[in-house]
Amino acid sequence: MLRYTLKRTAIALLTIWVVVTITFFLMHAIPGDPFTNEKKIPPEIMENLKRKYGLDKPLIVQYGKYLQNLLRGDLGDSMHFKARSVNKILGESFPVSAKLGLLSVGLGAVLGITFGIIAALNRAKFFDYFVIILAVIGVSVPQFVFGSLFQWLFGVKFQWFPVAQWGTPAHYVLPVCALGFRMIAYIARMMRTSMLDVLGQDYVKTARAKGLSRNVVIWKHTIRNAILPIVTILGVAIAGVVVGSFVIEKIFAVPGMGKHLVQSIQQNDYTMIMGTTVFYAIILIVMMYLIDLFYGIVDPRIRLD
Repeated sequence: MLRYTLKRTAIALLTIWVVVTITFFLMHAIPGDPFTNEKKIPPEIMENLKRKYGLDKPLIVQYGKYLQNLLRGDLGDSMHFKARSVNKILGESFPVSAKLGLLSVGLGAVLGITFGIIAALNRAKFFDYFVIILAVIGVSVPQFVFGSLFQWLFGVKFQWFPVAQWGTPAHYVLPVCALGFRMIAYIARMMRTSMLDVLGQDYVKTARAKGLSRNVVIWKHTIRNAILPIVTILGVAIAGVVVGSFVIEKIFAVPGMGKHLVQSIQQNDYTMIMGTTVFYAIILIVMMYLIDLFYGIVDPRIRLD
């Protein structure tokens, strides 16, 4: 286990370094600079700004300096949000995106797994067809369509929930449902397929032949094996939505990371782009590592060593 942990840690650090390096040089290869969109700036002030952020130095020197600061946990100062560090911006926006993302994943996992199990156990019946149609709609229709539809239907027409902003539990309902709807559909489809596959395995037929009750066969032998593909999906999904879904955050005016990521790309805010990219990479790598550990818990046949 120790050898596996050290190996995965080394791979994770190498992956982060590769992501940082590629993002850094690609970002500087884009035409323009963070101050291109500013109103006419005198040359003297432009030189001072570049000197302040180290943009007057050779690119390889900037790269080395960034790596040094990154090892200290310093993501630098934003070039657009004046007098604010990237660490502070992420510290304020990440909890919002994390709460929205975790609630959406929780909703998608609970309903998706439940729908998938029921559909598989009632194959070719009404609920099975319902889940299939739900999956097709959920995967085909973009999230912003659901977001706008939920705003109009439940926010404007029925006035059950606020249409925007973020604060009270009532503000969470519409964006969580809009972000989680696709996840419900996708997980339900995956769980249904996985359940049908496991139900046809020989060990399930053997368990039934031994006289085990239907509930024991389903809970102990079927669901436990069928849920493994869902674990992988959830890990990547958590990493994605926790960092921020900028479309849903934009529609519902949620003050999360998505807004800052989009603005930083539009304005060539180098430090903000690097900060959000590195932050996302770290979360994704950590989630994949936790998935591997969880595999060993869910399925004892998997040995991490």
